[in-house]
Amino acid sequence: MALKVIGAGLGRTGTLSLKVALEQLGYGPCYHMAEVLMALDTAPDLWIRAGEGRPDWERIFQGFSSTVDYPACIFWKELADHYPDAKVLLSVRDPQSWFESTQASIFGPMMELLRQTPAGPFLDRIVFDQFGDRLHDRDFMIDHFNRHTEAVVSAIPPHRLLVYEAKQGWGPLCAFLGVPVPDAPFPRINSREEMAATMASHGPITSGDELVAMVKGHLGRA
Repeated sequence: MALKVIGAGLGRTGTLSLKVALEQLGYGPCYHMAEVLMALDTAPDLWIRAGEGRPDWERIFQGFSSTVDYPACIFWKELADHYPDAKVLLSVRDPQSWFESTQASIFGPMMELLRQTPAGPFLDRIVFDQFGDRLHDRDFMIDHFNRHTEAVVSAIPPHRLLVYEAKQGWGPLCAFLGVPVPDAPFPRINSREEMAATMASHGPITSGDELVAMVKGHLGRA
């Protein structure tokens, strides 16, 4: 199965909501960072090989028809070249808001616990390597976000690209994909408040394994 939609937007731009939305529109399953955590025995090594220039995209995306979020968004250009018939979906949001969201979630203190799991080498070499020691540097991170957006817009032809904010709902997304608007609300999943409530209900987390279990439960409910 070839990818039909390539999500080029960085994590914390509504990507989990988009995963669910694309699956509702018939573009599922949709690959997301969640899939890495669900397959820690194989997925991290496959992504490390991709980072070394030895990708096996067919194996990584076997059974999937779309992708959003990290780590695939890092490889948006390679994927756009490999799947020339796929449309590219660039999810964005206010850069300041994006930075605040990352610091409270995917780039926050809990990520140190994930480095204790089999995902650790993958996170360091594929996700965090692009930031060096400036993961919490507001100006650097916002510049990174803006440069990423500009690179995608410059490289992908307009007929193949949708620059999209999740708050826009079904309309632009369905028009871009040429599908009917569902008779259901657009999914709103994984807000900072929702993540904080999940972590608060779980209690203290002291290991990477506990964090992975909590995230799996959260994603399963989503």
